[in-house]
Amino acid sequence: MSVSGGQSVAEFLSSRPLVTLTFAQSLDGKIAGKEGKQLILSGKESMLMTHWMRTKHDAILVGIGTALNDDPQLNSRHIPEDERPSHLPRPVILDANLRLRPDCKLLKNYRERKGRRPWVICDADLTSNDIGRKSTLEDAGARVIGVPSVDGFIMIPDLLKVLYNLGIKTLMVEGGATIIGSFLAEPARTEPNAIIDTLIITIAPTLVGNDGIGYGEKLSATQIPSLKHIRTEVMGQDVVIVSALE
Repeated sequence: MSVSGGQSVAEFLSSRPLVTLTFAQSLDGKIAGKEGKQLILSGKESMLMTHWMRTKHDAILVGIGTALNDDPQLNSRHIPEDERPSHLPRPVILDANLRLRPDCKLLKNYRERKGRRPWVICDADLTSNDIGRKSTLEDAGARVIGVPSVDGFIMIPDLLKVLYNLGIKTLMVEGGATIIGSFLAEPARTEPNAIIDTLIITIAPTLVGNDGIGYGEKLSATQIPSLKHIRTEVMGQDVVIVSALE
């Protein structure tokens, strides 16, 4: 079986980062509010776990929707300063059309030497408007990296290969809904366990309702991956489930 560009699955597995997909959800499977509004679902205990996990990865990946709606920092600021590791993960934003704001916290932190330089992954085939936005983001401190797309979509295997070649050996994927759905659906296009190594879901004791945004609506029955349970932990009021893809 081949993955991208005729590459075998074995070759692909040896040339991509180890991937941890992690996110928090409500009891009814929502990860964001209406129109993508940020929801603080994780309690302090599970949030601290997430920040510790960040220090164990080379890079943190989010989509442009999360970057625009949440304006995240993707650092380990919730770890007590005297316990905080010196390692900072690389922020990576999947932003095909370069919509990231140059005044976002990620770029501000980099300019103030409080964070690593963000990488912005865009479509390699830029329009004239995109080229202008690329220059603006680079002037603000971003490194803009073009990846070939298929019908305007950057394929996950191609993204992972580029990141691996740039030195990213461990990748933590945090969302949002489109990114989560893409990573969960991708194994059905290739082979089980060819994309995600570990899946960590934090479940908060709250309900969001129909206005909230979930992550599985676009997954067909044939795309839903089989999971192998590794462990379940109670952290404060949250339940954290760790699984691997079978």
